[in-house]
Amino acid sequence: EKIITDAPVDNQGKGEAFSPTDLTAAALGSCMLTIMGITANSRNINFSGTHATIEKIMGTNPRRISEIILHIHFPNSHSEPEQKLLQKSAHSCPVHHSLHPEIKIITQFHFS
Repeated sequence: EKIITDAPVDNQGKGEAFSPTDLTAAALGSCMLTIMGITANSRNINFSGTHATIEKIMGTNPRRISEIILHIHFPNSHSEPEQKLLQKSAHSCPVHHSLHPEIKIITQFHFS
């Protein structure tokens, strides 16, 4: 696949495409959803319609991602043990473990 990136306007770009740091935040969200989906599938947990919204906050000096805020929405009903299992699996994703420990990652799970 071809991915077009661009720097943001405040960093000498045109802001016409996703920035590499946008893709980093998106990779975290998609990794968490993928790992939760694998867990749900292996346990016969209804995972359909689950989605995430992601906010990336940039820091300065040095310019880098300082915070990623994820909201993971589950439209289906889940028992408390299922909720805990899905939360644990989300935090075990490889991208989460690959990011610098100074990046603040806030994950909010919204169960129906």
